[in-house]
Amino acid sequence: MRGEQEDARCRWAGCRWARHRGKELLRAGLLGLWVLAPLGGAGCDLGPSESASEPPAEPSPAQIRPGVKIGAAAPDFQLWDLSGNPVTLSSQRGKVVFINFWATWCGPCRVEMPAMETLYREFGRREFEILAVSTDQQGAAVTRPFRDEMGLTFPILHDSDFRVGVAYGARTLPMTFLVDRRGIVRHRIFGARDWQSPEGLQLIRFLVNAP
Repeated sequence: MRGEQEDARCRWAGCRWARHRGKELLRAGLLGLWVLAPLGGAGCDLGPSESASEPPAEPSPAQIRPGVKIGAAAPDFQLWDLSGNPVTLSSQRGKVVFINFWATWCGPCRVEMPAMETLYREFGRREFEILAVSTDQQGAAVTRPFRDEMGLTFPILHDSDFRVGVAYGARTLPMTFLVDRRGIVRHRIFGARDWQSPEGLQLIRFLVNAP
């Protein structure tokens, strides 16, 4: 029954990812600095970065709103972490914030997260923060063992009713928004990426070093 539910959710997100190729896909390089290619060209929804046209996707509740635009202020939100503490986006002002919408059942999310963890350790907390926003309806019951299994140390927040996801227009998983120090959305990236590639690291460094 649980497997059927996971498959249904994957279809809802437009999932066309081959699970058995996950490790191979993670080794794939990126195609450029501003257009980060999906890992192996596949994910729970395929698509380019914000610098190119958005990919077609199956209808979802997130499409009710257009979502946040590049160059606009990132909508503030308050979500709870695994310790039950509230975390707001506004409390991160002055840092570059990597907002990643994901779920434990999403294969490409699992592939992407080791590189995110390495990225998290690459930069200091005064300069850079990752907020991994889980859309799992079960909340901490599934994200805590996932975190322990993957050895993740960045904050995991819970958006079980997809309220924040709808506000951002995150109709695909994974989906990443890069927010600069002033709270402005600079990049919107569809699908899993190798954030440890030279291009991925350079993109983050560019935002961190920007005045």
